[in-house]
Parts: sequence; C-alpha cells; structure tokens
Amino acid sequence: MIRIAQLSDIHFGDENLPAVEAATALLQGDPPDLTLITGDITRFAEVAELEAARAWLERLPRPWLVTPGNHDAPYLAWIERLFAPFSRFERIIGPAWSQSHLDDQVVVAGVNTARGAQWRLNWSKGQISRDQVRTAVSVLNSAPADRLRLVALHHPLTEMIAGPMTAKVWGGSDAARAFSEARVDLVLSGHVHAPFALPYPFADERTYAVGCGTLSVRERGVAASFNMIEADAEAIRVKALTWSGSQFEAHRTWSLDRRA
Repeated sequence: MIRIAQLSDIHFGDENLPAVEAATALLQGDPPDLTLITGDITRFAEVAELEAARAWLERLPRPWLVTPGNHDAPYLAWIERLFAPFSRFERIIGPAWSQSHLDDQVVVAGVNTARGAQWRLNWSKGQISRDQVRTAVSVLNSAPADRLRLVALHHPLTEMIAGPMTAKVWGGSDAARAFSEARVDLVLSGHVHAPFALPYPFADERTYAVGCGTLSVRERGVAASFNMIEADAEAIRVKALTWSGSQFEAHRTWSLDRRA
C-alpha cells in the first residue's frame, strides 16, 4: 500500500496558521510515502510569501512535489507577470512548467495549468496545452506498468458539480479524455478550495479527478482541509481531513475502484 498526502492552496500571506502547523505536525509524526502540493502556495507570489512557503516545505517529509497555481505568478509586478510569470517560483521553490516523480510504487507527472496572462479577462482560470498533455503521458508511459499513475496540477480539468467556483480550463475536457485513455489513475487538483472525487466519463471510467481543499483563511463554505490518499491493488481511498479549529477530523472518504 502507498500513502500520499495532498495539500493545496496554502496561500502563504493568507495561510490558516494553526491548520498549517497541525497538518505539518501530522505529516512529521506519520510521514506519507509522498507529499503533493497542487498549487497556490502563496497569496500574491511576493518574495516573502515564497520564502515562507519554502521554509514550510523544508519541514515536510520528503519526497515532495510542488506544481504552481495562478496565485504563484506575481499579482502586482505586471511586467514580470507578463514576461516571466514563474521566475520567482522557479528561483525559490523549483521547476514551474513540469515536474515528475518516480519510485517503486508511483509515478507522477506535474503540469502547470496556470498562466501569467491569457486572451480573456479572468487570468485566474486554467489552461492546458496538447504539448503539456503529451509530455505528461510520456512521463507516465516511461514508468513500469505496475506503478500508480498520477497527474498533479492546480485547476480541475472538468468542473466539480455544485462547486464553490469554476476553473474553466481551456483544453481541460480534451486533456481529461487523453489522461483517461492513457490509463491515469488520479488527476489531482486544487483551486476550488473544496475536496471532491469523481470519475471522468471517458474510456473505462477508472480515471478519477480528485480535488483538495485549502489550508488558508480563504474558505469558500468548506473548512480548511487536506487529503490523505491510500492505494492498494484493488482500490484507492481518498480521505478529506477538515480542520475543526483544534484538530483535523475525517470529513469524507471516497473509495475508488482501480482498473485491473
């Protein structure tokens, strides 16, 4: 069995400090096999926020993988946002456009669905290109066939039913179909600040979108939370742990059938 922690939308600068500290202590006390952070680690991608995020990452059990979100491109430095939106992220945190992880149980392809600028007014929404999909599938296909196959990104590729906000990812539906046909097990995302798990309606319907809550004060009707994921040969269990104000408690668990 493999155990994976998924955390998202910490928004340093607007972080829920007691929840962040409690989550950190939980992971330090019972380290998962892998920790994934699916974007928006800062509020405005200010240097101090990125440095606080980096200091926090160094306290987490390794290995970990971080993919950026729309808040991780500078909101106030417009020239930098237009021409080098993730230069600060890359300097302080790590690679922005693609990340990968491979061990004896899991392979992960990280994809950046955030953009510094777009041909639409709301730049917070997501994009994923065909080249990004091809690169991610290539990473996954290079791993042995028995590995759990994950894609980590910030924006949900398809919309959460009755979600508190939308992602409206350009290319999202095509990417979800391609990942389903490539036999990806989970596509992990953040952005909407609410946990969910649902199958994509493509191929064998055994590729699942899994959303993570926030560890910030920017709650959208759902308490601060993060996900713990356990997978064995038969099923993947996703447990959303929500912050009560004093401790994390199991809020909801999804049991997802694995393909043969």
